[in-house]
Amino acid sequence: MILETKRLILRPWCEDDAEDLYKYASDPEVGPPAGWPPHTSVENSREIIRNVLSAPETYAVCLKEDGKAVGSVGLKRDDLAEDADEYELGYWIGKPFWGQGLIPEAAREVLRYAFEELGMNRIWCGYYDGNLKSRRVQDKLGFIYHHTTEGIEVSLIGEIRTGHAMLMTKETWEKTIK
Repeated sequence: MILETKRLILRPWCEDDAEDLYKYASDPEVGPPAGWPPHTSVENSREIIRNVLSAPETYAVCLKEDGKAVGSVGLKRDDLAEDADEYELGYWIGKPFWGQGLIPEAAREVLRYAFEELGMNRIWCGYYDGNLKSRRVQDKLGFIYHHTTEGIEVSLIGEIRTGHAMLMTKETWEKTIK
């Protein structure tokens, strides 16, 4: 599946994206706030593409102007989303692209796709304490605070954190697009 917005193409990741992925995911300000370690090499990024980013409904966020992957957005079922009619939204973008509204733009299209084409009724999103950039994206999208969980084991980086869960229902989404 390929999704498109005014400035972006959202497409499946491919191994040819490994160099672009490494360029942005190796920055220590990108992954750790979201709970994953910086990438250590192009080969590490290629492995992440194979084992993580190749999951269904996971998209490379690519600028239309050059087609290069600069971030990721996707839907998954795990910690927050357990029922058949719900997903969890996840995202990140390379630091040079912060503050340009690209992730909210990408996420809006993924939410549309989830509610209109996949038939979802609830989309969860979360952030860890201190990740105010992620919280701002969720606020811009219209997510509503649901609950806080303390003592979450973030195994990829060996930390215990406090997480905040936000929720968007199909009904809320329909009101935000009008």
